[in-house]
Amino acid sequence: MNSKAYMMEELSRLWPELEKSQIEEGLEVPKDKKMGDLAFPCFRLAKTMHKAPNLIAQDLKNKLEGEPIFEKVEVVGPYLNMTVDKTWLAGFVLSQFDEAEKEGKAYGSSDEGNGKTVVLDYSSINVAKPFHIGHLRTTVIGNSLTRIHQFLGYHTFSINYLGDWGTQFGKMVVAYRKWGDEEMVKKDGIRYLVSLYVRFHQEAEKDPSLDDEARAAFTSMEHGDKEALSLWKYFIEISLKDVQKVYRVLDVKFDSYQGESYFWDKTDELIRQLQEKGLLKDSEGAKIVDLSDYNMPPCLILKKDGSTLYATRDIASAMYRKKTFDFYKNLYITGLEQNLHFDQWFRVVDLMGYDWAKDLVHIPYGLITLKDGKLSTRSGNVIWLEDLLNEAIAKTKAIMQEKNPNLENMDKVAEEVGVGAVVFHDLFNNRIKEVTFDWDEVLNFDGETGPYVQYTYARASSVLAKAGWDKTELHESANMACLTDEYSQEVLKLIEAFPGKVKEALSKYEPYVITRYTVALATAYNRFYHENAILSAEDKVREARLKLTDVTTKVLKQGLYLIGVHAPEQM
Repeated sequence: MNSKAYMMEELSRLWPELEKSQIEEGLEVPKDKKMGDLAFPCFRLAKTMHKAPNLIAQDLKNKLEGEPIFEKVEVVGPYLNMTVDKTWLAGFVLSQFDEAEKEGKAYGSSDEGNGKTVVLDYSSINVAKPFHIGHLRTTVIGNSLTRIHQFLGYHTFSINYLGDWGTQFGKMVVAYRKWGDEEMVKKDGIRYLVSLYVRFHQEAEKDPSLDDEARAAFTSMEHGDKEALSLWKYFIEISLKDVQKVYRVLDVKFDSYQGESYFWDKTDELIRQLQEKGLLKDSEGAKIVDLSDYNMPPCLILKKDGSTLYATRDIASAMYRKKTFDFYKNLYITGLEQNLHFDQWFRVVDLMGYDWAKDLVHIPYGLITLKDGKLSTRSGNVIWLEDLLNEAIAKTKAIMQEKNPNLENMDKVAEEVGVGAVVFHDLFNNRIKEVTFDWDEVLNFDGETGPYVQYTYARASSVLAKAGWDKTELHESANMACLTDEYSQEVLKLIEAFPGKVKEALSKYEPYVITRYTVALATAYNRFYHENAILSAEDKVREARLKLTDVTTKVLKQGLYLIGVHAPEQM
């Protein structure tokens, strides 16, 4: 329960003549802080209570006299303005935190998702193609949403739905047959496979018959060509070996790497149901579901040659997941440009009569761009994500060697800060917004960045270490009257806001709500730190300020964890 909810309960008890809904609907937060923390307008009650609003306000005020919750209660015209007692607020917020710790729960967590399974489909890399900076957004957004769901009690199942089927593998088979070198694969792994893919497109521009050869190679795969399928499996093995290194650095884990290929031969049931329901139509030799009634192009289900498409396999996989997990939600974290694709096949599932179609959710995001142009695998214009993260780590280490050359575990801290900076930068804005990658912004140790929040955490941890503070103790003896200054109160109010921010992030599928929250809390703590002596304060003040510092570190660390960023104790 937050302080406003608690006060609602108290006001309902003290004002029995009012319905709880009347209190809830009436309470306002004044724009001018001088008017108090809460205001209750009484003019709406004049007609039913047959009194002037100011007299109603006076009656209500009389019933609040002596209540420890409020420091000041005053009538201002038709309004009753209430200022919350600062000592009471400090005690309330920190007791809520302590209560969670006593119960062995993380502050802000809940069991609202108990018994509900959420399937999250993200990252979804393409086999034999580069794991580049363009894949960063789906990976970090999906990882954060997974952690947020788990924090609120949901059972999650994370799927890296590999792009491991389709005509591009016909291209790869042809390219490897013509120009492949096994020793080069052993030496350069996926990067060599990508060079073959790029070469195929360069050669196909001069010789278009290569595209026909690639289509034929993929068709042979769908018909069980052992040699082609053996190469395909080889490509998958090499790709997964390489990308696992990146996932380790990002601290991202998946429950399954079940890709499109798993479903290419499991679409017969889907086709049968579409035919039985009269949804499958012929269109120039292909099979479609007509969506013109919904102002959408038709959803293509089978090509002229009978092969499946993305939509076919996506529907088949959704049916499989519902049967396997009986999911509460199935979330797809992919680019904004795929909106139509998901709208189409979600509608097909709905037309098939499945009420769980409403539980399929596409979570789109804007593109990530570079200052010098767009990414393209075909032309080879990409920035490998592994290279990006390694560069972030190297740049961070160089900064640390300059600022703190004696730092212990420098390599580990440089990785946590460098990678954290990249992740934080990506998750700082609304996910729909396009992100332009800029090193100067990413690695800034001041301002609204990951290193700034991590540094604040390290600073607060250092204060506790110097004080010999035992983080396992609750320190309930701390005097809350020592936390009534404006800087302490700002930190307290933000700490209280944390559980609500987590729920808001989940309801909007927006990790940036938590990212920005950590910046706000770090900024408030730094003000508190600069304006208030902590270690040199008298005992009771020192104890209270250390308690507030302790709680701040724990909330900052939890917030960073929820967006997939580590919190180093030293920087």
